Amino acid sequence: MTGFINWLSQIASVTGFSLRSLPGRKGSSLAAMFGIAGVVAVMVSVLSIAQGILQMMNNSSAVENAVVLRSGASTEMMSGMSGDETDIIAEAPGIARNESGPMASAELFVIINLPKRATGTDANVPMRGVHEQAFSVRPGFGVIDGRMFNWGLNEIIVGVGAQREFAGLDVGSAIEVGQERWSVVGVFEAAGGLAESEIWVDAAVLQPAYRRGNSYQSVYARLDSPQTFQAFKDSLTSDPRLNVKAMREQDYYFEQSSTIYNLITGLGTLIAVIMGVGAVFGALNTMYTAVSARNREIATLRALGFRSGPVLISVLAESLILAVAGGAIGAGLAWLAFDGYRASTLNWSSFSAMTFSFDVNLALLVQGIVFATVIGMIGGLFPAVRAIRQPVATALRGL
Repeated sequence: MTGFINWLSQIASVTGFSLRSLPGRKGSSLAAMFGIAGVVAVMVSVLSIAQGILQMMNNSSAVENAVVLRSGASTEMMSGMSGDETDIIAEAPGIARNESGPMASAELFVIINLPKRATGTDANVPMRGVHEQAFSVRPGFGVIDGRMFNWGLNEIIVGVGAQREFAGLDVGSAIEVGQERWSVVGVFEAAGGLAESEIWVDAAVLQPAYRRGNSYQSVYARLDSPQTFQAFKDSLTSDPRLNVKAMREQDYYFEQSSTIYNLITGLGTLIAVIMGVGAVFGALNTMYTAVSARNREIATLRALGFRSGPVLISVLAESLILAVAGGAIGAGLAWLAFDGYRASTLNWSSFSAMTFSFDVNLALLVQGIVFATVIGMIGGLFPAVRAIRQPVATALRGL
């Protein structure tokens, strides 16, 4: 027990002395620390894009909601069904009801071109024709500026994300699409979900504008409870009048986001690894310089009876402290600069723009600091081993 206490005492003494000498090597130490900070800031920033998209998709769904598409279709763009089919779906068992009837909305989905506010370049923007129940089915829907459109008129309301990203969508303005002029009368929120990237209009007005007849592409439905989904699905798939498939809304949006989420996560991880290799070499250079500057000091300590273990731990501790400090700085900068920052990207399932907010959450911050710790551990290990393997006599010759 006494030997263990003595060993801990040696670690504290050597590490404390090492850290007190940091001001004498502040140039190389700061270079390593801020190099790691840059790596962590870039990694956290890129991965926060994927987290923001995932959070947006999660906000788009409710556990009691279902989406119905034509059998074989994976997205609304590939789907299609008649008005008679959507009426049958709306009467399926398990669908919740309110004072307006079954909580099911047959919807039409088209893509229009609008210029971006920032660049003026055209982008694909989703325009959705909806029924009255669309607003009760979607979680968190609410008009925050202007008013709701009037049914039967060429009036539109726009999601807050679309309004911020694209020109011509301010309340009181109008856009010309499909040889029709559409007046912008309101801006809405939808709990941060994908709907905030869209433009909404009365489906009965959008159908003739795009010569769709009495056709739709999807039905969004609110069920009595999540447990009734299987009965709802079975009733649709067993009905000979229908050729459709039903999905839980959460599963549908998960599939919608998986491609771009995996792409951004993979790209962000690759960038972090490449930059991390550079940061490791920076940390190695810093710690080798520190060890070289302390050769005689380390040799003297070992000659006085200090063990190799405390010396190795002191070098590693210095490297880890610099790395963790750099990681914390980088993660903090990423959080300050990007958390909540709004941007847009391509929705690969519909080839239209979707807006989202970067999400620098706690898990990402911790991940960044852990990555910095790994860099510090690797960067300090080899110099630490060199410090304890150097013969004492060789190091003392310089005294």
